[in-house]
Amino acid sequence: MSLLITPHIRRLIDMALDEDDLGFDVTSSAFFGDETSRARLISRQPLVMAGEAVAEAVFRRVDARIEWTAHTMDATAVDEDTLMAEVRGPAASLLRAERVALNFLQRLCGVATWTAEHVDALDSQTIALVDTRKTLPGFRLLDKYAVRCGGGKNHRFTLGGGAMIKENHIAAAGGVARAIEKVRLQIPHTLRIEVEVERLDQIDAVLEGGADVIMLDNMDNPTMSRAVEMIRDHHRGKDVVIEASGNMTVERLKTLDGVGVDVVSVGALTHSAPAADISMRMDE
Repeated sequence: MSLLITPHIRRLIDMALDEDDLGFDVTSSAFFGDETSRARLISRQPLVMAGEAVAEAVFRRVDARIEWTAHTMDATAVDEDTLMAEVRGPAASLLRAERVALNFLQRLCGVATWTAEHVDALDSQTIALVDTRKTLPGFRLLDKYAVRCGGGKNHRFTLGGGAMIKENHIAAAGGVARAIEKVRLQIPHTLRIEVEVERLDQIDAVLEGGADVIMLDNMDNPTMSRAVEMIRDHHRGKDVVIEASGNMTVERLKTLDGVGVDVVSVGALTHSAPAADISMRMDE
């Protein structure tokens, strides 16, 4: 799995470097001139690799003379104290890039590792674990890439990636059938319509209205099982994708086998992932 460094990601890197005010690195300037050195990026915990290309792009943006050698690939499991990559170039440039490169790498490896933990807890060949749009501002593409590195899948990337009708939309339309109709008239035929339901008595209207995806929001397992039965028993039920969402912790995921949903969405994959522990060590 590889990551394309898009113009958006390059702008994000530049913003992060600007934030660090590299031209005024008073510490490194006191110790180094143009001498070259080598540094090693080392994992300090077991993790799933993600963001190798971003870290390389940070170093090379700081100084094009820096050489990057990867020793791990994205989407692979890495043990503690593993050499992840080496960088070689002007010592001052390596140190100026260090914090920003690690910020990106620790964030993305953290999301990938956290996702892998959730995938392992779900332990299902039939239920897809997906992320949400609850991503770090500016990091949408990177966060969702890291989710895939960890074995998860992606929900919509943007508001235009799919129609999702929630309670406020239904209230504004005056009912779920009308809400679906209004959205259907605007979207291209390539998009599906998802409708969020919180109660069993909402399901029939959503099915009759023609929803393609039904999200069961904040339901306990017995209620979800009953909702799945109601959907599948409907004449359109076999063609409807059933998504579960809300309070999907690691422990909760272990209990979903047999409930019958197709997708589980977990906002915590990106909004609550702890940063991975990675360090950079210069040669003496």
